[in-house]
Amino acid sequence: MGGFFGIASDRECLMDVFFGVDYHSHLGTYSGGLAAYDSEIGLQRKIHHIDGAPFRTRFRNIFREMKGTSAIGCISDTHPQPMLIRSKLGTYAISIVGIINNADSLIDEYLSNGGMHFDAMTGGNINSTELVAALINQKDNFRDGIRFAQKSIEGTASILILTDKGSIIAARDLVGRLPVMIGKGENGYAVSFESFAYQKLGYDDYKELGPGEIVEFDSEKYVQLMPPEKKMKICSFLWSYYGYPTSTYEGVNVEAMRYRNGRILADIDKKNNPDLKIDYVGGVPDSGTPHAIGYSNESGLPFARAFIKYTPTWSRSFMPTNQSDRNKVAKMKQIPVFDLIKGKNLLFVDDSIVRGTQLRETVEFLYENGAASVHMRSACPPIMYGCKFLNFSRSTSEMELLARRVILENEGEEGFNHIEEYADSSTERGKALRRIICEKLNFASLEFQSLEGIIESIGIDREKLCTYCWDGKE
Repeated sequence: MGGFFGIASDRECLMDVFFGVDYHSHLGTYSGGLAAYDSEIGLQRKIHHIDGAPFRTRFRNIFREMKGTSAIGCISDTHPQPMLIRSKLGTYAISIVGIINNADSLIDEYLSNGGMHFDAMTGGNINSTELVAALINQKDNFRDGIRFAQKSIEGTASILILTDKGSIIAARDLVGRLPVMIGKGENGYAVSFESFAYQKLGYDDYKELGPGEIVEFDSEKYVQLMPPEKKMKICSFLWSYYGYPTSTYEGVNVEAMRYRNGRILADIDKKNNPDLKIDYVGGVPDSGTPHAIGYSNESGLPFARAFIKYTPTWSRSFMPTNQSDRNKVAKMKQIPVFDLIKGKNLLFVDDSIVRGTQLRETVEFLYENGAASVHMRSACPPIMYGCKFLNFSRSTSEMELLARRVILENEGEEGFNHIEEYADSSTERGKALRRIICEKLNFASLEFQSLEGIIESIGIDREKLCTYCWDGKE
């Protein structure tokens, strides 16, 4: 994933941008970057890898190296950014959030015959942000260039640009899969993926950009360069998984949505599993916890944290790049509360079940520490398709997805013609999916949230939500 943040102010703002970017650290672990504009120095830029240390540690000395009254920054899970670009549009810094699936064809179609070249990265790849800049530079102004780039890209691109005049240009992706928020304060404007980032810095909500909307602002004025498109397909996982609890997208708060989602799960269990005997309900930390609180509140079953994540040194289990290392870190982080595990029938709610590897190890850990039974509930439907638009649930093969592997095992490739039935717990295929996963991961029982349930918990028009990873519909 990734996130960006920026401020255009009438005073020095680098420290505020530092904090604003740091508030996006939950969205990525690969690299972080800052770019600033100062009227005397001009544009400056700094990038650091953050896979071994958090953003704030890597950039703690930045105030000795950079300054500016306008600045942008990002957390990236793809390529190092922001990039500094010199072109016919001027010199500017650019950062993107999203994914480009047709990079090779774009290079062949638009750039190969123009005498242009790119810095090559490991494996011969090019930086996706540099490619977006090259597409923008095909046109005579930023507005037309951004729209040209977005329409050329297969995937998603929200774009943030800091110009050599100190203004900031922000563009939400064409169908609004990701949010872009604008805040207004006494000294200027802020732009952010997460609205709470600028709220903590004293900015008030001013505007949530619509799909494809492009705006430009400095410390004094705010101008719309391109009005929003009508079609929206915002990612549903913003609420169920990777959005921060204090965030609000399209008027819907993440934490409140997760409570509603858990309540719907509990209501389903009341109807379908009335004899289920559970001592404690808990969440698979951290994003599963609010779903579990909602489940507990609705079911009347006590909420308890049967194990705690030790996070002072390893805040996120996906930080290492190697899967076996990630699994090792996840295991080392889990500290049991024996009194809440031994001899207890436990029900856990996880935000999602993607590959199932770490979840299997978590369940084994609970049984090793004396659990009588471990029941699992997924806060979203079975993930059937790798995401084509963002970095969430992206796989080298869709067969890495647990639900896909189980369908193939149960019925062969013919099963992929019946994915809707496998997602539905009331069908024979749906029951088979759940039974086989229980056997593989040692669950006493398993249920997934329904597509209708998660849409209800979000509470906005279904046509405005992207649900591709569950139903394959674009």
